[in-house]
Amino acid sequence: MKIYIEVYGCTANKSDASLIKGLLKKNSYEIVKKIEDADVLIILTCTVISTTEQRMLSRLRIFKKTGKKVIVAGCMASIQPKIIKSLIPEAKLLPAQYSHHIIDILKNNKISFIEKNKTSILKKFDGPIAPISIAEGCMFSCSYCITSPARGRLKSFSSNEIVKDVYSAINQGCKEIQLTAQDTGSYGLDINGNLGELLQNICKIRGDFRIRIGMMNPYTALKNLDSIIQGFGDPRIYKFLHLPIQSGDNNILNKMNRKYTIDDFLFIIKNFRDTYPKITISTDIIVGFPTETNDQFNRSIKLIKKLNPDIVNITRYSARPFTKAKIMNGRVKTDIVKERSKILTEICMKILKEKNARYIGRKINVLIIKKGRNNTSIGRTENYKSVVLSENIDIGLNIPVEITNATTTHLVGTLI
Repeated sequence: MKIYIEVYGCTANKSDASLIKGLLKKNSYEIVKKIEDADVLIILTCTVISTTEQRMLSRLRIFKKTGKKVIVAGCMASIQPKIIKSLIPEAKLLPAQYSHHIIDILKNNKISFIEKNKTSILKKFDGPIAPISIAEGCMFSCSYCITSPARGRLKSFSSNEIVKDVYSAINQGCKEIQLTAQDTGSYGLDINGNLGELLQNICKIRGDFRIRIGMMNPYTALKNLDSIIQGFGDPRIYKFLHLPIQSGDNNILNKMNRKYTIDDFLFIIKNFRDTYPKITISTDIIVGFPTETNDQFNRSIKLIKKLNPDIVNITRYSARPFTKAKIMNGRVKTDIVKERSKILTEICMKILKEKNARYIGRKINVLIIKKGRNNTSIGRTENYKSVVLSENIDIGLNIPVEITNATTTHLVGTLI
């Protein structure tokens, strides 16, 4: 049987796809690259904002027209099964927590869905990047977030099993390990462990590879901050911190149920920067959350200017089903949200371009992780800056380059 797979959304979905591919390979299914060559179509869905949901529905309509068997996995299968069934009544659903049941779905077995540690299942990784889940779910629910009800409560996986997953990925030729969870900072809080200890265990593995730590919530990062910062110490760990602030106003943060303050956030940033001065800081801002005033929005601008980040992900607030924020009063008008998004984007672009321009003329080492367009190569610096090289260089090589140009999103380099 031939299987076609599409993957959308976060790194956790990509990790689930690796698990599904591993099970398909183990059970002698063939994975194909074209829809027309497949007997079965699998889509791992994302529904984090309404525009993403609409894109998923568009893909499902295309899948339906093929007349082939369709399996819908990911968060939509968990939280929005009725919408899926309204489009494709015969579609099979594979909720995010139960990816390991893919073979049962394909064989039309009667299933009693049972959660299982995803780390105990052999994965198949395509290319040099290995997304590896360290936990499922979240320990609390932000008022705007549909992912928490989709993926459930926090379930941290065994540290020893995660180490085995990393070891397996390295043996498959992977060069970049992306540790992922809905909130990596919460890792271990349910099993008497923490992220810092996990990183130290992983770094006992020998080899020339890099580790990227996924997004962490400031609230949970604070619980084991010293250990986490110490865990970042191995030179193979990218000095990269994705710490979403979401708003520069404490009252909005409270309505979001984020459980931390602006001062908490800045305290974490200061401690990371004091220890790793070259660390890349990535953060997220939601514009137009219900009741957000101009003054509160301006506090977000002020915070971004003070933070001086390397990456800012700006999202216009999107009311999602099954969330508390959806029924909040004080919706901000769409035209105001668009204008605020435009203003903040322009400010961020100026900051990001100025920060990246400081790298011009520097000589740094870059790990090549993928091929770009027109025979270019793309690599990462030790602090996870993306570097584009015009030369065609083998993936996995760690090479010295000189930075010759910079944009808001990446650096441009040439071989030394």
